[in-house]
Amino acid sequence: MSKGLRITFFVLCSVFFFFTAYCLLFTHSVFAEDLNLQDLIDEALKNNPEIRAAEFRAAASKYRIPQVTSLPDPMFMFGYQNEGFKRYTYGKSSDAQWMFSASQMFPFPGKLSLKGEMAASDAESLEASRKTVRLKTVAKVKELYHDLFLAYKNIDLLRDKTVFFSRIEDAALARYSAGMGAQQEVIMAQTEKYMLLEKEEMQKQKIQSIEAMLNTTIGRSVSAPLGRPSAPVSILLSQSLDDLLKIAYENSPEVKSKEKMIVSAEAKVKMAQREYYPDFTLNAGYFRRGGEFEDMWSLTTTLNIPLYYRTKQRQAVLEAEASLSETKNELESTKLMIASAIRDNYSMCKTAEKLMDLYKNGLIPKIYQDFELAIAGYSSGKVEAITVINRLKSVIDFELLYWGQFAEREKAIAKLEAIAGIGSQGSVVSSQGDKK
Repeated sequence: MSKGLRITFFVLCSVFFFFTAYCLLFTHSVFAEDLNLQDLIDEALKNNPEIRAAEFRAAASKYRIPQVTSLPDPMFMFGYQNEGFKRYTYGKSSDAQWMFSASQMFPFPGKLSLKGEMAASDAESLEASRKTVRLKTVAKVKELYHDLFLAYKNIDLLRDKTVFFSRIEDAALARYSAGMGAQQEVIMAQTEKYMLLEKEEMQKQKIQSIEAMLNTTIGRSVSAPLGRPSAPVSILLSQSLDDLLKIAYENSPEVKSKEKMIVSAEAKVKMAQREYYPDFTLNAGYFRRGGEFEDMWSLTTTLNIPLYYRTKQRQAVLEAEASLSETKNELESTKLMIASAIRDNYSMCKTAEKLMDLYKNGLIPKIYQDFELAIAGYSSGKVEAITVINRLKSVIDFELLYWGQFAEREKAIAKLEAIAGIGSQGSVVSSQGDKK
């Protein structure tokens, strides 16, 4: 191969190598930024340790139902009875015999069914608790997702506004070169640029913290890589406060769990009252005697006598009734807490929507105009540098506030869905495109 062909081959190989590397890096970059909220929710529902623990806890409670509704294990007895210690008297004495007996204890009628009712209610309560854990996990994933989105968005805003500080710096340099301004104005503009870099680094640290929490929530290693969240679709509440309260009282797994606990507590009261009545045990025996003596059999019944009912059965009834009252009050407390949380998050959503509209359609456009007029006035020597910098800082602050309110609203809606018990079945919101 000639020298020219070798050079050509080397150049082609180099181009192919760099092109392949660029494609791989580009593909990785696209994949890294494709962080989908629904995919994270699905993964969390599948792998979150708290959800899996709740599922096993609910499954384990169902296995208790057939156990408590079954009769106690029967008892079998066998043995030998001999007359005296000097010799083996089987077949030679009427009292010498082999003995066999079986017994079965039967609880008073209704006790087993009440135990089954208690176990079934407890299982249903744990099933509702499992749904609560799922809803809270979904809400937490959504909250962390929007926190992560906000951190990336803040970095974008800070980087974009660096250009405006460069404009101020250029204007300050021009004024300084023309002898119209002081060097301090140039330094001031440069300092503000460095302060934006500081804020950017703080947002990067926040991203690492949020990613660790998000990985933990979806069941990954804390150091697993996560891409950039895609921009969420702007959404609005489609339910009134009264509608949300009604939905929550009907669908909330926390309310259903407490209601099932009340059913179980009521069954415990009935069960405690049934303990006033005795259980009975049937015993059948067979006695084999040798020689000329006939075999014998027996059939007996044993009853337990609730003799100490004042300190035992009566106290058990009082305890069960107190537990029932406790559970009823816990239900009312849960409803009040749900109502308070719904009202708080509903108010947060509505306030965020009003503030977003104020920032987007009022303050931000006006402050941009104010900044442009200020920098034009600064270039002509009519406005001081500190005024221009303050105007730009106001632009940054209001844009950060806009997206901060956007994230707070999305997080409040996620909490509302979890509290109302519809986070996995439906939505309390309707989509609305955001052209911001």
